[in-house]
Parts: sequence; C-alpha cells; structure tokens
Amino acid sequence: MIRRILPVAFVSLLALSACGGGEALDPLAGYGPDPVLPAPQRSLIPTVNIAEAVGWPEGRTPTPAAGFRVQAFATGLDHPRWLYRLPNGDILVAETNAPPKPEGKQGGLRGFFQGLFMKKAGAKAPSADRITLLRDADGDGVAETKTAFLENLTSPFGMVLVGDTLYVANADAVVAFPYQTGQTVITAAPRRVADLPAGRNHHWTKSLVASADGSRLYVGVGSNSNIAENGLEEEVDRAAILEIDPATGARRVHASGLRNPVGMDWQPDSGKLWVAVNERDELGNDLVPDYMTSVTPGGFYGWPWSYYGPIVDERVEPANPGMLAAALKPDYALGAHTASLGLTFGEGDLFPARYRGGAFVGQHGSWNRKPRNGYRVIFVPFVGGVPAGGPEDILSGFLNERDQAMGRPVGVQFDGRGALLVADDVGNVIWRVSPAAAPERP
Repeated sequence: MIRRILPVAFVSLLALSACGGGEALDPLAGYGPDPVLPAPQRSLIPTVNIAEAVGWPEGRTPTPAAGFRVQAFATGLDHPRWLYRLPNGDILVAETNAPPKPEGKQGGLRGFFQGLFMKKAGAKAPSADRITLLRDADGDGVAETKTAFLENLTSPFGMVLVGDTLYVANADAVVAFPYQTGQTVITAAPRRVADLPAGRNHHWTKSLVASADGSRLYVGVGSNSNIAENGLEEEVDRAAILEIDPATGARRVHASGLRNPVGMDWQPDSGKLWVAVNERDELGNDLVPDYMTSVTPGGFYGWPWSYYGPIVDERVEPANPGMLAAALKPDYALGAHTASLGLTFGEGDLFPARYRGGAFVGQHGSWNRKPRNGYRVIFVPFVGGVPAGGPEDILSGFLNERDQAMGRPVGVQFDGRGALLVADDVGNVIWRVSPAAAPERP
C-alpha cells in the first residue's frame, strides 16, 4: 500500500508546488550590487521545478561564449564536483557526493521528498569518496593520464597544497597527506588536522583555501537547515568560514551568517578573500539571491535572522535584534536560487586581458524556481578589486530543448596553460574553455 501511495503523493506535491512562488522577475533583476528584493512570497507548498538529469548525448557539448571554444578535458568521471591545480599543472578532481545521514537525522517526510527531488536532479548516488589526478602532458587540452590519487575518503571536497603537505576537507574533518611533485598516487594514511561540523550535514560540502603564507586554512561550512528550523544547537560553527591553524588544529570562526559558503578564492588585486554563498529558500521565485562577497574578518552576514543586511526574515523565531544591527550587506548578488558554487578569479595571459582578476562563477542551477535559473558559468568583470559590470555567459547550454539537464556546472579552476576548467557533476565531464583563436602551448 505504501509503495502505491507515495508516488501519488510525490506527483501531487509536484503539481501543487507549481502554484507556489508567484510571478517571477527577469532573472537579471537578482544580479549586481543592488538586486531587486521583492516582498517575500510564502506558500504552503514551496516551488519545486527540477531539471531532470539526463546526461550529454553523443557529440553534444555546452555552448561557449563568442570567441571561445570548449572541449572535454576528461570524461567518465563519477560525480566530479571540485577542482584543484597542483604547481606542476596536474589537476585534482574530487569525485564525491553527500555522505549518509545519521539515524534520526533524515528529516522525516520532508527529507524523504527532498531525497526524491535530489535523485531526479542527479544528486543521490553514493559518493565515490575519491580524488582523481588528471594530467595533460602533451598540451592538447585533453588529459591522457587519469589515476586514483586518493581513495577511501569521506565525501571529500576542498583541496589545497601548502609546501609538501596536501590538505583535504572531508565532510567531517580536514586531513593531511605528504605530497611529492609529480606523484600520481598517494598511499599514505591521512593525518587528522581538525574536526569539522558534521552530523546531519544538510549542507555537506567543505571548501578549502590557504593563506598566502600557508599559516592558516579557511574552510567554508554550510548550515544544517534552511533557516535554523532544526535548532541553533545544530548550527554551532556552521553557516560560517572557519579559520584553522594547521600546526595545532585549533579553529575559530572567521566570518559567520553565511548560509552556505562554498567557492572561495583570493582576489588578486585587493588580496581579499571572496566567497560564493547560497542563500535561503521558500520565500518565492526571487528571494533570496545567492551572492559573492569579500569576507570581512569577524563579519556577520545575517543568516538566519536577516538577508542582504538588515532585511528581517520573519520566519525565524526568536528574533535577534542585536544580530540584525550587525549584519553586513553582501557585495554582489548572483541571482535567486542559482546555486552558485564554483568561484575563481581570472589568471594568466591565455584569456584576453579584461578577464584577469574578474570572477568566474559556476552556477549549478535552481531546483525551486519557475522558470529555472543558473545552469551556466558566468564571468563578472572586476576593476580595482571590486565588481564592475553585469554577468556574462562563459559557458551555457546545459539544458536541452525539453528543459532537462544534460549537465550541471560546479567547480571552476584555471589549468596551467590558462584555460578554464569546469566540473560537470551530471555529465561526469571536466570541460575546458579556451579562446578560439589562441594556439595551444605545450
């Protein structure tokens, strides 16, 4: 009986959800330093508008911007999410997915339906728990070497090399491995550097960067909820960027009130840390825009009590006026529900000069907006270390004519020759974007 009822309930929920959210604004209204922030629109059933994951047909690729070309750098991966370039040009790929939730933390009926939604979107497969090394030694833009670099991890995500130590941010801890230039496999056991908030892991990805001198690590840790509905006791050291001393494992909150901080990078002109943040849901099609922002040490960015500075989220109880007064406004909105995950700044001289120092953002795409938003990689120009223009498509065409997802972009990273790599966790591909007129260099 249950097997017959649940699909009917699922179909009914999808039908009802199409009525939620109200009329949507032009998606571009949710971009820039001063996005349009309409009145909240709440409904009994939130909007659900999932692009079914179908993969890439033979011979089809995403669409690069005019003047650029795209090719598959590597294929046949298992849910590739995040990228890191080693100093010798080798590329590390985290093949990963969410860890199993602990008993009693699955979220009940709501969690059951969320699981169905994520399965349709291509995000419920078991995690490969692997980091793979890709090498393009002959410079043709295709990796001819692919090796299992690190295995038996725990939903790995962020990676950073400091000296001869490779740090990996698992879902539950930062771990370290010895590294020698050029090696294609690491068999050494991990050294646990610092524990990270785990448990329910509503947001499980843990991004990772290091300070210029390598003395500090910074880890992005997402919230355990939408608006702290599971209680603030589950949000300790979450919705935050944590600073970790790799020598001692001591950690502290570097910045807070960031619902799901994912991609992080150092802006080369200002030297400031920037982060891409996924904002809260269930306030309508156009609230709340995701954003990227420079990170103020000790700064508080509103979650869960407010958004875009002091705009109160009246769903959160009890209210906290003291925190509202401290809330900082983000620097640049990235569109509502775009799931902006990847963030890197332009480098090298392969791309035209206007792209150096600007932000490249991987937008994984909405599951709860009608019409859909994201599903592309965008570029935002910077001048003097701050955003200076609207978003421009660099790689699009991830949805087919039936509005299904052939791919979904996540991590973005420049390779050693200056081309942009994009991890596609539905297509199981790493795409490589380069100027069409530029000759490849060995």
